[in-house]
Amino acid sequence: MISNIKIVDSQILSDNWYILKKITYTYKKEDGSVKKQIREAYDRGNGATILLYNKDNKTVILTRQFRLPSYINGNESGMLIESCAGLLDEDNPEDCIRKETEEETGYKIKDVRRIFDVYMSPGAVTELLYFFVAEYSPSQKTGKGGGAVHEEENIEVLEIHIDDAMKMIDSGEIKDGKTIILLQYVKLHNLI
Repeated sequence: MISNIKIVDSQILSDNWYILKKITYTYKKEDGSVKKQIREAYDRGNGATILLYNKDNKTVILTRQFRLPSYINGNESGMLIESCAGLLDEDNPEDCIRKETEEETGYKIKDVRRIFDVYMSPGAVTELLYFFVAEYSPSQKTGKGGGAVHEEENIEVLEIHIDDAMKMIDSGEIKDGKTIILLQYVKLHNLI
């Protein structure tokens, strides 16, 4: 077990979009030895994600948008199918996810349920992601969605039957970790 962590040095390598730091730290191991390591950590803030589901129709609301990192890593179109998500900025997680849901999907949801919090890539990214689920109905659709105009997100809103969404995981059409976790959650907990 690692204990007694001490940050020795922290350098900002980039603060262009978010903050990339080079951290030098020492830690004392159980045997008493002290080890020094140097790692990089990307701090983009914390975020929230949600899966909207409709029990009657057995459908979920997902989004599709271009993701540069996936394109760079071999995704020919760069497009990913995902659950609605966004960075907290100055909001608390529940306020953030309500705002993001309306901006991205066009649904103004009422009752959201926080199910857990997850570090999605703790080896390099500081982000803690808050996971939510919420029921939706067609009457809650107040806009077209697509994302905030000033952020130029160009988000496509998808309504997909849960069985089709699960097949899309198997086929590789859905590759986003947070989305897979949420889809499996609603299936495992018989929400839909």
